[in-house]
Amino acid sequence: MEVANESTAKKPKRLTSVVWNHFERVKKADICYAVCVHCNKKLSGSSNSGTTHLRNHLMRCLKRSNYDVSQLLAVKRRKKENTLTIANISYDEGQRKEDYMKPTIVKYEQDQRKDEAFNLGSSWFDPERSRLDLARMIILHGYPLAMVEHVGFKVFVKNMQPLFDVVHNSTIELSCVEIYMKEKQRIYDMLSKLQGRINLAIEMWSSPENSKYVCLTAHYVDDEWKLQKKILNFLTLDSSHTEDMLSDVIIKCLMDWDIDCKLFSMTFDDCSTNDDIVLRIKDQISESRPRLSNGQLLDVRSAAHVLNSIAQDAIEALQVVIQKIRGSVKYVKSSQSILGKFNEIAQQQGINNHKIVVLDYPIRWNSTYMMLETAVEYRNVFHHLPELDPDFALSDEEWKRASSIVSYLKLLIEIINVFSSNKCPTANIYFPEICHVHIQLIEWCKSSDAFLSSLATKMKAKFDKYWSKCSLGLAVAAILDPRFKMKLVEYYYSQIYGSTALERIKEASDGIKELFNAYSICSTLIDQGSAFPGSSLPSSSNDTRDKLKGFDKFLHETSQSQTAISDLEKYLDEPMFPRNCDFNILNWWRVHTPRYPILSMMARDVLGTPMSTVAQEFAFNAGGRILDSNQSSLPPDTRQALICTRDWLRTQSDDATPSSSHYALPLYVEAN
Repeated sequence: MEVANESTAKKPKRLTSVVWNHFERVKKADICYAVCVHCNKKLSGSSNSGTTHLRNHLMRCLKRSNYDVSQLLAVKRRKKENTLTIANISYDEGQRKEDYMKPTIVKYEQDQRKDEAFNLGSSWFDPERSRLDLARMIILHGYPLAMVEHVGFKVFVKNMQPLFDVVHNSTIELSCVEIYMKEKQRIYDMLSKLQGRINLAIEMWSSPENSKYVCLTAHYVDDEWKLQKKILNFLTLDSSHTEDMLSDVIIKCLMDWDIDCKLFSMTFDDCSTNDDIVLRIKDQISESRPRLSNGQLLDVRSAAHVLNSIAQDAIEALQVVIQKIRGSVKYVKSSQSILGKFNEIAQQQGINNHKIVVLDYPIRWNSTYMMLETAVEYRNVFHHLPELDPDFALSDEEWKRASSIVSYLKLLIEIINVFSSNKCPTANIYFPEICHVHIQLIEWCKSSDAFLSSLATKMKAKFDKYWSKCSLGLAVAAILDPRFKMKLVEYYYSQIYGSTALERIKEASDGIKELFNAYSICSTLIDQGSAFPGSSLPSSSNDTRDKLKGFDKFLHETSQSQTAISDLEKYLDEPMFPRNCDFNILNWWRVHTPRYPILSMMARDVLGTPMSTVAQEFAFNAGGRILDSNQSSLPPDTRQALICTRDWLRTQSDDATPSSSHYALPLYVEAN
């Protein structure tokens, strides 16, 4: 063929028009031609000829073969409308011929609209799908919506796919909301079909501008016995919002999701949360909720938050000593010569520690712990360091106190790490760790040092408030661990309560029996067809309008054979499961559901209760959870859509990547 013998012309000028995707520019003698890749027709390829004649030919050529040309027309219109010129920074079409990918035939399928997609080679180009993919990318990675207006992004997209029309900021925002609404309906349908009940975590957030937000997250064990979580709402609280209005906000969200009848427990991130808030929520939605007589399982407080709080009490009490140590560390690290002298003295003192002195980051209290721990080990080196500011010198008593506080903080860090690093934080893991803290606080209060005993008393008072609210729920979850059952409660309560341990053990035993009885009654109603799985459990409501409120309980008790053994009795009487590091409690209950049909229903709801609400990356922040300025500047509805959908999409990604973190939280910045 004649064209085959012609040499490809060098292209001294960039070819920016989309039509050059369908023509090859060749040179014969001194004349340039544009050869159509579809019909091999030669047209003028001179730079003085422009591209109008090429476009006209392409329209006729493609139409004759029944190809879609709407994209070419759209490109032509956009060229006229676009006020931003980026052609001068486009890719160089003068690249080597062997690096140039020749476009292939473009066809549409009969079952798609002509204006939907282009088949470029072996893959389809679908503008609508590309727009939604862009929106999903922005949501998933927390990119700013304004990135679609960035020149660099537009250049990248143009060179990657010239047929894609980069949308405006407002358009991509609408696309994100569109994805949110679709995903929200999917989550709603899934929750409505859930057999088990839902545990709600309530977390407070703020912004650099001091705006307040509340994040509501549903925690539950799904029908495949996998622990799941979904952010349901991320709401902006306006400046006129008062604390007592929080209950109304929570109730409205529960009813919007239609899960108020499925609620099993609520976990608040702060032990100082006003109890009236909890009482108002109970009064409105808990008249038939499954809980213990004193409501403990409905009102849970985050374990990691209380440990964080008492750790900060310890750091605050040692603030003078910390300032001195911080000044000493800054001095040592101020120059290489001083650091060299410091290391020399350490060798002379026989200290072969390979740790280096570190300066803390005050809003992350675990970094303060690391600074103190290292400084205590080098205390003799600091004492012999010449020219150290006398104001930074510590007395022996101060070093002793610093050493004691280090041991306190070490214990708290180890336990918080157990909570926050667990990929499947079921409720049973918390009881032994919290009991260990309780026992240590009792010992710390006995210190002969008045400073340390006073501090420990303050820490224990804060811990006791948490313990009074959550101890029974923690114990019930521990009893439902087949490796421990009642024995773990007996073991720890004997150390914590001493002579009154038997009374406390009986409280835990009575508590789990009471909850089991409620589930047994519900199971009876289901069998009789008067209730359905996941519906409300009977409770001791004070509703005087129900004259037969005790009938269900009476019917259950009198209809059971006196010799029948309940699931709970059978479970507690049978031998404990051997302890091993690979034990999966949810899988154990899934396998044993046929043996304990009623108790397994209860175990699923109890074990899904979030006893702590802090992800590992936020576990030691003293400044609270704060949105970045990008998120806080968005309209409230858009912010909620982005944060919720990001969590839902990341959960889908985590399902495909088992090693991913269990938590997916909003964007976070640390407080100053």
